[in-house]
Amino acid sequence: MTDAATEARELLSRCTHGVLSTHSVTVEGYPLGSITPYVLDDQGHPLILISTIAQHTKNLSHDPKCSLTIAESDVDDVQASARLSVLADAAPIAETEAELGERYLRFFPEARGYEQAHDFNFWRLTPVRLRYIGGFGKIHWLTPDQVLRPNPFSPQQETGAVTHMNRDHADAVAKYCEFAGIDSLGQTPEMTGVDAEGLYIRIGQAVHRIGFREPVESMDALRKTTIAMCKPDYWPATGATQAGS
Repeated sequence: MTDAATEARELLSRCTHGVLSTHSVTVEGYPLGSITPYVLDDQGHPLILISTIAQHTKNLSHDPKCSLTIAESDVDDVQASARLSVLADAAPIAETEAELGERYLRFFPEARGYEQAHDFNFWRLTPVRLRYIGGFGKIHWLTPDQVLRPNPFSPQQETGAVTHMNRDHADAVAKYCEFAGIDSLGQTPEMTGVDAEGLYIRIGQAVHRIGFREPVESMDALRKTTIAMCKPDYWPATGATQAGS
């Protein structure tokens, strides 16, 4: 795995929204961009929730080829910052994949009302190629195999781990925020997701990603890591960022 591919995956994992560009059916031949929240599915593909009446949905139904552009925010020099364009094919997820939608709703619980409306559906963006720019002179075309990393935890395992941590170990989740320097703003932090390389914590409407020191590939390894993260000596080599930054 190249450094560029690793950096691209970290940016894709850390952020929670991007600019979705589709082929306009109203103004033929021109792209149309719109800000779109997303989470990653069990294979590392972006998952979005869109309305059937939205223009970008109509565009995707006509031509599924699209791109999702993700960039660091709150930077002084945008041209020197990291950004990623994911060229992809879009398609609605199957009804049998409802648990993937539940992951999205943990990250964006305010969207639950939208999801329950009949005209909103989850769509998967299956990457074809990715273009990563890590700053001046750091420009790379990458393949999905180089960047994407499947989640070692099934949707059921992830949901179980998240529920267990929030219900039985809320104090540990709060400690992660304290050690990572994340201000809880007087609110109760909630874990929303986990994969091989990190976990997500939601505070209010902000989602923060905390990276693991070493990848975890099993439930036993996850248990040991989350216990270790409660101790101060775990933290010098790791860090946290607000997802979307």
